[in-house]
Amino acid sequence: MLARLSSLLALTAAAVTVSAKPIVIRDSPITLPIARRFNLTGVPSILKQDQARAKVLKARSQGSGNYKQAAALFDANATNQAVDYTVSVGVGTPPTFYNLIVDTGSSNTWVGAGADYVVTNSSVDTNNTVTVIYGSGVVFGEQYNDTVTLGDLVVENQGVGAAEFTLGFNGVDGILGIGPALLTTDTSGNGTVPTVTDTAFGQGLIDSNLVAVSFEPATESSVTNGVLTFGGVDDSKHTGDIAYVPITSTSPASNYVGIDQAITYGSAGIPILNSTAGITDTGTTLLLIASDALAAYQNATGAVADETTGLLKITQDQFDSLESLFFQIGDNTYEFTPNAQIWPRSLNSAIGGDADSIYLITGDIGSESGAGLDFVDGFAFLERFYYVYDVADSRVGFATTEFTNATTN
Repeated sequence: MLARLSSLLALTAAAVTVSAKPIVIRDSPITLPIARRFNLTGVPSILKQDQARAKVLKARSQGSGNYKQAAALFDANATNQAVDYTVSVGVGTPPTFYNLIVDTGSSNTWVGAGADYVVTNSSVDTNNTVTVIYGSGVVFGEQYNDTVTLGDLVVENQGVGAAEFTLGFNGVDGILGIGPALLTTDTSGNGTVPTVTDTAFGQGLIDSNLVAVSFEPATESSVTNGVLTFGGVDDSKHTGDIAYVPITSTSPASNYVGIDQAITYGSAGIPILNSTAGITDTGTTLLLIASDALAAYQNATGAVADETTGLLKITQDQFDSLESLFFQIGDNTYEFTPNAQIWPRSLNSAIGGDADSIYLITGDIGSESGAGLDFVDGFAFLERFYYVYDVADSRVGFATTEFTNATTN
């Protein structure tokens, strides 16, 4: 173990100096509650954490398992997930339940950052290690096949990492990675590791190989206000029709839950971001856009950078005149209202901000447009819409919800 761990530490250092139970077939989707969680201990700013994640997402997609490049971009100063959504997941027989981050920007499922992995009768050691580097964390451990329980859904022989070393995951036990399986390439042995969604569909446990997410804007630091659905959609969670677009063909966004979109501002249709490729990501907090696009947005709104939080800030008068952003995705335009564009004011203190200030949730991705991954629609955007990742048909769906035009913030 020490020899294996030393290899991982070398990468990190470069950045910083058979169950016999019958299978139960479900005729309806499996729905699980998910909770929003703040963990700002050791996080200089949400923007810095999100930017570090975006850099590593780009690096990891440049060829299979490019972990040396990813390690070189690992930002030790941005460790810890600042704001995330978590779900309770059981592993083993009988199951031990873990609190895992819901992440469409990665695809490995692993536990052990908090509560240790518990070996049970259903645990099978693959004799492979697992290594995953994130923008704000890293995990190294042993790869197992085990039984995973998600509500009423019991998935056998699912690949699960048992962490032996982690950095940057305080307050959670690991990650439930539900992005494209391609992202697991070379993370454990040769080839890929099927996601929970893939395995459940392959075992006939769910009707469709898709996962849907419903978030809600929140004004409390920790609250269960989201729903994760496997195998179908929850029609009670959206008001408009779900409109689908194909996964973008532009690399590196094409390796993720990536789409093409354009953004304009206000009734005059001021161009902010011309049609380009980027990704949707539940593991990112903010809406990140290319540097030149952010400059256009800043010019349109009059916002100024706040040194304390790293976010853009506007005055009350500027907020009163703030107009909507419009996202052109496929044949549909989605309105992102002024209220949706600001950080929840009741949570300003959680990010080190002033109680009376107004902060914007749009930030700089850290590179100019044309890089092939020019935006990240994080959950600050996704919580205003119903969001579907259709694995089988390689497409992404969006629909309006009762919270699209909410004035929660």
